[in-house]
Amino acid sequence: MFKKMRFGSGRFGAGGASAADASWPPPGLGEARNPWAEPEDFTPIAPDPVRPPRTRWWWAKRGLAALFVLFLILLAWLAITAPLSKSLEPIAPPEITLLAADGTPIARSGAVVEEPVAVDKLPPHVVEAFLAIEDRRFYSHWGIDPRGLARALWSNITGSSVQGGSTITQQLAKISFLTPERSLTRKLREMLIAFWLEAWLTKDEILGRYLSNAYFGDNVYGLRAASLHYFYRQPEKLKPEQAILLAGLVQAPSRFAPTRNWQGASRRAAMVRAAMVDAGYLTQREADALPQPRLDVHERPKLANGTYFADWAMPQARALTEMSHSRLTLTTTLDARLQRAAERIVARSGLGKAQVALVAMRTNGEVVAMVGGKSHAQSPFNRATQAKRQPGSTFKLFVYLAALEAGMEPNSVIEDSPITTGSYRPRNAGDRYRGVISLEEAFVHSSNVAAVRLFQKVGSEKVIKQATQLGLKGPFAEGDPSLALGSGSATLLEMTAAYAGIAGNQWPVEPHAFKRDEQGWFEWLVDGPDRYSSRVHEQMQDMLRAAVNRGTGRAASLNIPNFGKTGTSQDNRDALFIGYAGDLVVGVWIGNDDNSPMQGIRGGGLPARIWRQFMGEAIPGAVPQRRAAPVAPPEEVDPDPVIGPLLEGGIEGQVGGANVRVTPDGLTISGDVGGAPVEVTVDGNGANVQRQRPPPSDPPQ
Repeated sequence: MFKKMRFGSGRFGAGGASAADASWPPPGLGEARNPWAEPEDFTPIAPDPVRPPRTRWWWAKRGLAALFVLFLILLAWLAITAPLSKSLEPIAPPEITLLAADGTPIARSGAVVEEPVAVDKLPPHVVEAFLAIEDRRFYSHWGIDPRGLARALWSNITGSSVQGGSTITQQLAKISFLTPERSLTRKLREMLIAFWLEAWLTKDEILGRYLSNAYFGDNVYGLRAASLHYFYRQPEKLKPEQAILLAGLVQAPSRFAPTRNWQGASRRAAMVRAAMVDAGYLTQREADALPQPRLDVHERPKLANGTYFADWAMPQARALTEMSHSRLTLTTTLDARLQRAAERIVARSGLGKAQVALVAMRTNGEVVAMVGGKSHAQSPFNRATQAKRQPGSTFKLFVYLAALEAGMEPNSVIEDSPITTGSYRPRNAGDRYRGVISLEEAFVHSSNVAAVRLFQKVGSEKVIKQATQLGLKGPFAEGDPSLALGSGSATLLEMTAAYAGIAGNQWPVEPHAFKRDEQGWFEWLVDGPDRYSSRVHEQMQDMLRAAVNRGTGRAASLNIPNFGKTGTSQDNRDALFIGYAGDLVVGVWIGNDDNSPMQGIRGGGLPARIWRQFMGEAIPGAVPQRRAAPVAPPEEVDPDPVIGPLLEGGIEGQVGGANVRVTPDGLTISGDVGGAPVEVTVDGNGANVQRQRPPPSDPPQ
């Protein structure tokens, strides 16, 4: 069946070419290739090489490479989290003294620090005292002392004493870069940073930075400050016994401060002397011969840190200054005369249980007076800057600004009648309504229903825009009609700054406690303040002035141009008056800390009167002086033969509950009128009233 196949030396054998090979390619196929032939670009596939086994050297090289990469990452992490420059900074904010604008010191706050010390300029006994008690092998270890760690571990295990085993380098790492928490993670980071410090700083640099930052009690940081505080001498001139006492303080400075615990400081100093003897720095005879150091503490005059203005200004002072060891003295914008006037007026205003806040600033935001409550000693909470309360009708300023910006005029009309539809139905004070009135009349009489209708007409977005661009931080609920009546919240400082933006017609006004450089023309061109058009600004000022002269703010009227608005929140929980005259903008708030209602206090009453009294002292001639009524000179008549002799000694008596005294010089009547003491004297110079009658009842808000 099958022909026997013979393989030769051709493609399939060792013999010669077969007949098939000889006839390929067949006739007519041209250059067609033999499918059994190898292609011209054929490359035989070499077998996979045999990989040598991975030796220990191979693993070692890759391990070293990984450690090198980890080392680079560690260096980058330390450069970010533990920059060497940070160890040069004081660990506590330095002392800052604040002055009023006239140079009167008003507050002092911060730690007592001085310039850093240089180790090579200190006497040997100063350095030796600290090394003996803190780190005897400081100049021989690399940041970590294994012997010290072992000794501390053994002491902690046996319970003989509790020791930390930290070197001076570790202590510098801890006070400069880490928190005081006690944890294994913090200890490991401390050791790591200690190695970092040892690698980049000399031993003297490390020791100098440690001595310049260590705490020595009495709010004193650094060896120089401690030397001046306790002995009133520079550290370069410390005696051995003085250096020993200071070296003993760093372990527990608050407990061992010699000004409060001389016995404890002396016991600790004895331990330092013994350590110096044990370390070979002193002989026993030299140690025994050292006298007890004598303190020479020079206390600086204490200033009241607890003032509302100082509490508000100090963070600004810290932000303005770079961290350094130097004590700073900064002049604020506070006007000492106006501050005393504000405190005096508030103290005698008869607030009862209610609290009070007052802020006075220039139109550029410079705060010149601040009262945050009746007593800082009893309550340091600053109600002028921290309390966010309802501004009441003082918020209507933004509603009417939005209306004027939308093209309305003060003589545009709005309906002042009860709102009978919708879920929100506010009422006017005293249920007084005037029908269809102008915007100016609605503002003058502080109509609630007119303000809500105007709010709904211009839209909440435009009203909120006016409030936020004038400096209020909000948040404010869009679409809430009660916002028109001040249902949102703001601080008195924010509201006063907003009115300052109207007073100076540039906004926003940022309240500040330190003078600022005026903007150059280029800065003003690029980032200058915004302004209202002259039409909007003048019309808004006209309405603010009308509100004081013939509206709800009549109790605040002055005899100079003045502008303002009253505000009373629901149930008399907040009462405000904010206004301005000249370049002075003042806001007054009264309320209870628990937000409970007040009895009989409205924005047009006591707040307006406090505002007027303050303006009267701040601006000469702002409040008209009462003039004595002229009295006709008495006729020359002969004295009555009976009454004459009696007048020479004077006649006293009571008429209707008032004390009456008649003398040849005149008539004096004293008593209470409406609960207020009044004394009237009538003599040849006329009538003189010693106290004013209580002001008339408050107008409706």
